Amino acid sequence: MGEGAQLTQAESGAEYEVFHTDCPARDVVDHVTSKWGVWVLISLRSNDLRFHALRDSIQGISEKMLAQTLRALVQDGLVWREVEPTTPPQVTYGLSEFGQDVAEPLTDLFDRITRRLPARSAV
Repeated sequence: MGEGAQLTQAESGAEYEVFHTDCPARDVVDHVTSKWGVWVLISLRSNDLRFHALRDSIQGISEKMLAQTLRALVQDGLVWREVEPTTPPQVTYGLSEFGQDVAEPLTDLFDRITRRLPARSAV
């Protein structure tokens, strides 16, 4: 197997050893593929959302887990956060260009999976 599967070149010229435990790219992959990271990225793919609207769009996520997931994705540069100085503050989240780039194949994967599943019967 060639080096390309294990090493990728960043724009700055630095190589990332993605199979090494202290590789920063590995942390980003962990955040994206976490239980809720994928759903946050897919939910934000088509619209910027305020916190509670985002929570309501992802059934089963608690406010605590949404806040933790968003904090990690913002820190990674995948999601942006805008706070409007109102009372109470209005916080809106959306995907950065990097986040859009990462969310696109996740959405494609989701679409492929749902197309291949058997039809659900009406309950």
